[in-house]
Amino acid sequence: MSARTAPHPPLPAPPTAGTEPPKLTGMPVELAAYPAHCITNPRFQTFDLTRLERFYLPCAMTGLMDEPPIDRREFVEDDNRGAIFPESIVTLDGTPFFLSVKGIGSTIDPYSWRALDRFYAAELSDDPEVRGRLRREPAAPTDRIITGEVWLRGSPYGGQGLDHASTALHVSERADLTSVAGFLIAPVVKICLLPESLEERLRSIHWYRKYGGRFVQELRLVPSNVRIYFHGKSTVGHNIRHIFELFGIDSEARALQFETNFVRSTVAMLTLFARTMAFDSSRGKYVGLDFDDVWLDKDAVLAPNGSAYFVDLEGIVERALDRDMVREKIEDQVHRSLYELTFAYEQIEGERRRRFGVSASRKGHFEGVLREALKADPFVEVQNLHGSLDLLIQNRCEEEFFYTKFRAVDA
Repeated sequence: MSARTAPHPPLPAPPTAGTEPPKLTGMPVELAAYPAHCITNPRFQTFDLTRLERFYLPCAMTGLMDEPPIDRREFVEDDNRGAIFPESIVTLDGTPFFLSVKGIGSTIDPYSWRALDRFYAAELSDDPEVRGRLRREPAAPTDRIITGEVWLRGSPYGGQGLDHASTALHVSERADLTSVAGFLIAPVVKICLLPESLEERLRSIHWYRKYGGRFVQELRLVPSNVRIYFHGKSTVGHNIRHIFELFGIDSEARALQFETNFVRSTVAMLTLFARTMAFDSSRGKYVGLDFDDVWLDKDAVLAPNGSAYFVDLEGIVERALDRDMVREKIEDQVHRSLYELTFAYEQIEGERRRRFGVSASRKGHFEGVLREALKADPFVEVQNLHGSLDLLIQNRCEEEFFYTKFRAVDA
């Protein structure tokens, strides 16, 4: 039953029948949980989220807390500073989602290939008490460290900053749980603030510059830890055969649906500004969502049905443009990620053909997938032109002046 038409279930909740989630794989990461003050996504206010009001520390850093943890859980690694609890905690619109925590520490020195462990962190700290606390912790095969080094302007290295997390939360608040006008997202459900006493100890661990803002963690809902090409051990680009096995794609019909869902969701990413465009009369500008140093190949994850969900929302920003710049932005967004869409599609289609045989020419099959994927899309229309295939991008303002075409398949 859809989460749109039924009362919201509490979290955690098991997946509904017939939506058995995949078994997520990855390097295990043990995390200690502590109570936290949180900012909650109002879209999820009707869910019972009390069990998520906590932040997580890797074992190497528990000595920086004055209190013992209230729980310990085994996650699997995700990206440089994230981890995912490998059991699904809720089902939304038939898709199982997992708890992802962003800001749980990194394993590598940002300025070299040296391992970032508790002993190295102790060397970096300018606080004698912090050095002593870190050195008292027993050694482990792999440590994760949250540092106080300024990273990407709005975050500490290995952790997450309130400014970036707030941006991700604002995007999540615009969504109908997981969709912004067809642009699928892995929503932030809570921002958990780290205690100020812990912040000061973490801030002392740095190389050159101390991060001055609040230290937080993002608690997100993600459909898997499978990325397109970068920032994952198992990706569409590196190991598509494993992805088919992981998601149980065992028939031609399921493979076709998988790649159709992938194309439908990624075309929505290529047309994000047009889908969210509105006219701001107070400024005389058109505003819409845009990508700022985030990319389809590393910042999106796949659901078992093939749909791509954008997960690193801190790089989704609102742009305000003059009228004469809108069409250029729409076109730029298409071409910014078009290669990444086509690359991933080729990997998926290549595996479908390998397993289930060739059904049509490359162009002919892609045309059929596009038509099926976009037949109900209110913003993108498929058009034939002398044997070629164009996509007509419309917009939320319904202004024909900004309608934009791009060539999807040449004759």
